[in-house]
Amino acid sequence: MERILPFPIPNSSSAESTPTGDVYLRRQHLWLRAELAQQIFGDEQQVYAVYYANIKTLLLAPMSDTMFRQAHECAMIMLKTRSAAGDRSLTLQEFFLDHDIDDSDRELAFNWAPGIQMLQVTLA
Repeated sequence: MERILPFPIPNSSSAESTPTGDVYLRRQHLWLRAELAQQIFGDEQQVYAVYYANIKTLLLAPMSDTMFRQAHECAMIMLKTRSAAGDRSLTLQEFFLDHDIDDSDRELAFNWAPGIQMLQVTLA
């Protein structure tokens, strides 16, 4: 005789929620909402990234920005499309390994000015 076991279905309060901000950290990946990512990076598939531990700030610029590369000692990271809406993400695991950064999932403070293709993210 077969026995049927109940399968618990998580309710909305226990299910993982999606942050509402434009920039957030999830599982050591930086997530960017589609509109912001498009304005800063356009259709770029790779970005330059540099982390300054003394001010706990991550700077990001599109790969086509040669001035950024000359001004900073940076890494090149893949910028992946993560949703049908066009949200983008990039891994920050390299920075978590090299620096003492809180990797808890959360929304992040950021600065960006229209017309300037650079994003400044605070990882404090």
